[in-house]
Amino acid sequence: MFSVAVKDHIMIAHSFQGEIFGPAQKLHGATYIITAEFKVAQLDKDGLVIDIGQAIAILKEVLEPLNYQNLDTLEQFKGINTTTEYMGYYIHQQISKKVGSFFKGSLKITLEESHIAWGSYEAEV
Repeated sequence: MFSVAVKDHIMIAHSFQGEIFGPAQKLHGATYIITAEFKVAQLDKDGLVIDIGQAIAILKEVLEPLNYQNLDTLEQFKGINTTTEYMGYYIHQQISKKVGSFFKGSLKITLEESHIAWGSYEAEV
């Protein structure tokens, strides 16, 4: 399996619904480091998994509308707990829409909350 990974980050605010979240039920901030890892079994005709510059641009484009936002106020997240796990899924779906016509493989999105905690979502594009 071959892979190429690119990173960026976002700063967001959000809150959670449910007793399990304790103090995180209150509005709080988070800075996520996001890694998008593209994986394929075979390289393309040019010897690539995906063009790195293109992958960086697409990740940046997907993250830009989320950066410095209170996720609680965004329509696409109404009624959803924007957990690290869910945000991995959401970012995966947005990137998949942009690369689906030319990338055929697996995409893994990892959100690092800190140096000791992170979550991922991985699926075929």
